[in-house]
Amino acid sequence: MVALGLPGIVLRLTGTHPDEVLAALIFGVAILSAAFLLSWAAETAEMDISQGLALAVIAIIAVLPEYAVDFVLAWKAGGSAEEAEKGLAIANMTGGNRLLIGVGWPVVFALFFFRTRLKELIVDRQRSLELAFLSVATLYVLLIPLRHSVSVIDTIVLVSLFVIYLFFTSRVEAEEVELVGPAKAMGALPDRKRRPLVVIVLVFSAVVIFTSAEPFAEALVHIGERFGVSEFLLIQWLAPLASESPEVLVAGLLAWRGRAAAGMGVLISSKVNQWTLLIGTLPIAFLLSAGEFSFTSGLPLDDRQREEIFLTAAQSAFAIAVFANLRMGRKEAVALFLLFATQLFITDERARLVYASAYTALCLVILIVNRTDIPHTARAAWDVMRGRGDEGPPESSTHALD
Repeated sequence: MVALGLPGIVLRLTGTHPDEVLAALIFGVAILSAAFLLSWAAETAEMDISQGLALAVIAIIAVLPEYAVDFVLAWKAGGSAEEAEKGLAIANMTGGNRLLIGVGWPVVFALFFFRTRLKELIVDRQRSLELAFLSVATLYVLLIPLRHSVSVIDTIVLVSLFVIYLFFTSRVEAEEVELVGPAKAMGALPDRKRRPLVVIVLVFSAVVIFTSAEPFAEALVHIGERFGVSEFLLIQWLAPLASESPEVLVAGLLAWRGRAAAGMGVLISSKVNQWTLLIGTLPIAFLLSAGEFSFTSGLPLDDRQREEIFLTAAQSAFAIAVFANLRMGRKEAVALFLLFATQLFITDERARLVYASAYTALCLVILIVNRTDIPHTARAAWDVMRGRGDEGPPESSTHALD
């Protein structure tokens, strides 16, 4: 896996620019190798820290490409009024978030179903903490479309939420885990060898992802341009397809090895990261590039960008409602995928509001149906915040979409 990841680093550091198709292949394979390394390191790290914190660290590393691409786009927008009007930073951010839920979550469920034939994926009580913070962040982001910019005030609120989330995640005690494959080999090493090795693997994976993701995305965009696809759509869908691939691959590998709950945990944690830290850093990049600072100013939003944020927040609310009882059923996974996939083929601008309304309506329906489970999940989140990691989901197993 290290050997497969090295060409991505070498090409990036040497400034070599192969043909777009070859570049997409080389950098794509490098990202795939990093995903394998991350999954092994994450499992081994659970010997020393809590699963929640291990998954949070992996999620941060896995979403580095998204941060890198969006930071560059926000920086360009701050230095050019023409770039700011394109709204590419918001396009990439909303596309990445919607891909993560619309494709990543159903993929993990599909692998889980294929391996077990079970119609219900249950996550442990620690995920209630992520869902609680994701709920707060979603409620706050729903207010952003009411304004004409993402400001420094949003940065303070969202980044603070992320820091608090990491603090509570770090307090959960580590648990005994059963390792297999390369993770088992690393786990068999004594502490003085295992811990540095895990850190080295994590750092190497981060370097591979950070150096390979942007050129991989650029290669895909150039390939798309050959077919006359608009820049906004390429940045919104094709570039995030590259930058979101590490965490989806890590989650998929965990699901394939029988750890679907942990795989879903990676994606939920990634969503918390992107919905707080990613959005919160965009105004900073924009204002630093523009050479100005104000608590009330920031990355400007036009009508289309506000609609995109509202649609993404509505999808997030629906996804949270799906896991209100810490379970995902087959029909709910299918609904997440279909609602995402079908909107890709509708170019009418009114479709964004239609789909946002559909997500909102389904969210309300599921919350009403699962209303008895919400107190259980909230209590589980409170227990995790207090350091009580009692296992087991809420007793109810209601399927909202059945």
